[in-house]
Amino acid sequence: MRCSCKECGTYMIQAESDHLGCICPDCGYRCNDCLGTNTVVSRDRLKELAFDPRFDPENIARSFEDPEDAEWFDDDITGR
Repeated sequence: MRCSCKECGTYMIQAESDHLGCICPDCGYRCNDCLGTNTVVSRDRLKELAFDPRFDPENIARSFEDPEDAEWFDDDITGR
């Protein structure tokens, strides 16, 4: 994410420290607005999410399927 400082407008850079977010190199203003929820997921937790079944590509694809559309993809041309 590229942020501009709310105080002086300078391009801010992301800083990893005890306080994650962006820091202005000119005035030192810090924010974490671009992180969205004011919360941070740890690296270990992020690695664990890779094996979470909710994020399995097949499960995600199934969530977009509409059971009523299944008849459109029926290979049986006789309609049985």
